[in-house]
Amino acid sequence: MSEILSAYGTEWLNLLVRWLHLVAGIAWIGASFYFVWLDNNIRPPKPGSDLEKAGVSGELWAIHGGGFYNPQKYLVAPKQLPQELHWFKWEAYATWLSGFALLLIVYHFNPSAMMIDRSVADLAPWQASAIGLGSLVVAWAVYDLLCRSPIGGRDAWFGIVIFIFLVASAYVLTKLLSGRAAYIHVGAMIGTIMVANVLMVIIPGQRKMVDAMRVGQSPDPVYGKRGKQRSVHNNYFTLPVVFIMISNHYAMTYNHAFNWLVLAAIMAAGVLIRHFFNLRHQGRTVWGYPAAGLLILLAVAVAIAPRPAGTSAGAAGGAAPDLAKVQAIVNLRCVACHSDRPTQPGFATAPAGVMLHTEALIRQHGARVYQQTVQLKAMPIGNLTGMTDDERAVIGAWYEAGAR
Repeated sequence: MSEILSAYGTEWLNLLVRWLHLVAGIAWIGASFYFVWLDNNIRPPKPGSDLEKAGVSGELWAIHGGGFYNPQKYLVAPKQLPQELHWFKWEAYATWLSGFALLLIVYHFNPSAMMIDRSVADLAPWQASAIGLGSLVVAWAVYDLLCRSPIGGRDAWFGIVIFIFLVASAYVLTKLLSGRAAYIHVGAMIGTIMVANVLMVIIPGQRKMVDAMRVGQSPDPVYGKRGKQRSVHNNYFTLPVVFIMISNHYAMTYNHAFNWLVLAAIMAAGVLIRHFFNLRHQGRTVWGYPAAGLLILLAVAVAIAPRPAGTSAGAAGGAAPDLAKVQAIVNLRCVACHSDRPTQPGFATAPAGVMLHTEALIRQHGARVYQQTVQLKAMPIGNLTGMTDDERAVIGAWYEAGAR
């Protein structure tokens, strides 16, 4: 009973932290998108105008929610420090803190089930956790060093190098962890880079600018330039990291034999699509970028499409097996998690609400069982229960023969 209550409590903790993470992420990404849009849409004041004399580099008039807004951006800083100054930081901090907590709850509290795939690497739970958490530290160290190196001032080359680094990281992680865990840790690496940009570069730079104004000095514009660069980097990271946040629902991507390459392609598509919108906000519409992004996604969809039906009967021994034989396999390999009362440690409820403890339920979810166990080989998760290829062939033959 205590084990059931513990798993149930973890389920609620998962729900509440995931909800917080989603809300905080919306706030952070929304602010990022808005300020990059604002930077790309402000217009310089008229020469000789009061705004230009005051040091305003651009302004914008907008209407929203029944009111008019007139945001202005200063070339370096206003002549006098405002009494009230809003800092955009807690959206980022709350997103990372909730995301890291969720990473621990879902993956590191149960690494044997959620991070280890014995067919990939036979790791101990502590080794899987160390690799996952260590990747976050390595990501920030490499990224920050690149930013401070000569290549950091060359945007295009920097983008290529950091992309290669993330793809290489994805390749290494998919050779050590389960595909699902590898993907989410690449996402956590990117998220860590993003929040560290805010915590270690953007906010400290802004504080130095404010401190200079408080003692009557002119702020050093280098802090503004450095913060703007990191903010733009974060903007381009958003679409790849949002995909990774939802990738655990799509085993067709993370469970593919070339899952690292699939992730690389989808991240590249996200960057191209984001670049299109950034250019469009500047008044430059280059349709080649979203077209290329969509073509990449289409190519990925075609490349990872499951093999056609009708190939399992021979592997299963000719005649299509009946439901009783399939149920025996499901009871042995799947029901520990997928039942009204799971017995697998760490699971209080059936994943995705899919229960398979009766013949009727196996028929009801037959297509899903076939997809996850035969086509994608994504279930059992991490192949915890040791489902064999012959057993998968039996399920395939049963489904392809009409799921009798």
